Amino acid sequence: MSSDVVRVQYRKYDGAQHRDYPARRLSTDEVGTWLGVPAGTASVYHGRPSVEKIPFVLLVPHDAWWTAMFNPPPRTSEVYCDIATPARWLGEEEVHLVDLDLDVVRRRNTGLVQLLDEDEFEEHRGLFGYPPELVLAAHAAAKWLFAALGDGTQPFASQYRQWLATVAPA
Repeated sequence: MSSDVVRVQYRKYDGAQHRDYPARRLSTDEVGTWLGVPAGTASVYHGRPSVEKIPFVLLVPHDAWWTAMFNPPPRTSEVYCDIATPARWLGEEEVHLVDLDLDVVRRRNTGLVQLLDEDEFEEHRGLFGYPPELVLAAHAAAKWLFAALGDGTQPFASQYRQWLATVAPA
């Protein structure tokens, strides 16, 4: 029997806390595990206590170098993907990821897809000593996401909407 609540923990490569919050398990399918985070959820962001002001859905894919956050309006990012190490699950109640700085975003009103934080990735690559295989995997994930967010690939085109509607009803 699966737990209804999953603790999501992102750290940086050096072990520093990045994000930490509880999420409600919505479903698991061929793509991954869908988690819902309602507005008002207590969280940690960049190591500091925070409260989620806008709900979102997080997709933690099976064995991939990214996660995807799907946002309702008024967020300007419709889809925000973090390049991260593949998820490491501790039972069904906790998932650990290492955020690798690079982000791929699709803007709501324009559909523009952007690759963000390349400078931060390069800075941390040197500072933390990212191994070559990690650098290759991160760049490959970013390249794939950049194309997928722009070309109608699921779950980025519409599949996510059913789950987003459960935490952000229209």
